[in-house]
Amino acid sequence: MTDQEHGVAVPARRIPFPTSISAEARARLEQLVGADGVPLNARYTMPLPEDHAGWMAVKAAADGHYAAAVKGLAGTLRSQVETVHTDGATLHVATPETISNPECAYLDFHGGALVFGGGDACIAQARMQADQHGALCYGVDYRMPPEHPYPAALDDAMAAYRHVLARHAPTRIVVGGRSAGGNLAAAMLLRAKDEALPMPAGLVLLSPQVDLTESGDSFQVNQIVDVVLPGSLMRNNELYAGGADLSHPHLSPLFGDLAGFPPSFLQSGTRDLFLSNTVRMHRALRRASVDAELHIFEAMPHGGFQGNAPEDHDLAAEMSRFVKARWR
Repeated sequence: MTDQEHGVAVPARRIPFPTSISAEARARLEQLVGADGVPLNARYTMPLPEDHAGWMAVKAAADGHYAAAVKGLAGTLRSQVETVHTDGATLHVATPETISNPECAYLDFHGGALVFGGGDACIAQARMQADQHGALCYGVDYRMPPEHPYPAALDDAMAAYRHVLARHAPTRIVVGGRSAGGNLAAAMLLRAKDEALPMPAGLVLLSPQVDLTESGDSFQVNQIVDVVLPGSLMRNNELYAGGADLSHPHLSPLFGDLAGFPPSFLQSGTRDLFLSNTVRMHRALRRASVDAELHIFEAMPHGGFQGNAPEDHDLAAEMSRFVKARWR
């Protein structure tokens, strides 16, 4: 008997956008849903893992979307960026206009479902983090499938971490990642433990994709309700894994030995498809005696409200507080 034969029968209904969130947040949710009530992102289907040509076409389309988003940031980013290469990895090193934490570093892993989000989008995110924290930000432009499946991205993550460790004391380093980047940030620390490298001062996981098996409750409960990420990313996960076991801790760090991890900051929303990833990772860290704080935002979908809502500003403030506390 399968899991699908047990559970709660949910009647067909339209789930309203709540009045308990800001007007800006509600407007953002409304923008992402068609008149029929179906999230716009639910209209897209990812190719099968073996359809590499299909994936390259989707990546090209995603690059265009990211390029438009980056263009919209023109004039808002103050930091300067330099691209360096180390041991095969590409890093975009962003230097803020005013460095308030000169000895500190933020090592950042971009999101993008393990397949998208590199290049200009990665550069923009590094500049945003440098501006926010007043410190150098190293944005890792890790290799991605279909050209470079696992463990290429994780190898790049390790090369980047060694590069940063050579320039900053571990007590002055915070590692962070959003979505797929959260996967790599946590998996990298598991490998760093295996290689007896020192842990950083802190870890930031923003709606992290830490369980590629998608075993959590919210993958069912928040399906379609998350207007940004309305459905499974299993095809992405399988493409990334390249045949490796999805439950291996280097692919799904939720299942790894988290003892010795640094203090951690975790964020999600009540409408986030990855809510279960985040709350389960928080509990796993707590069981491993790691100081971990969890921030869940009302009605927030995957990735937040795109930076324009009071809730996004609250998240940024909480994250800045956490990061700066690690650097004291």
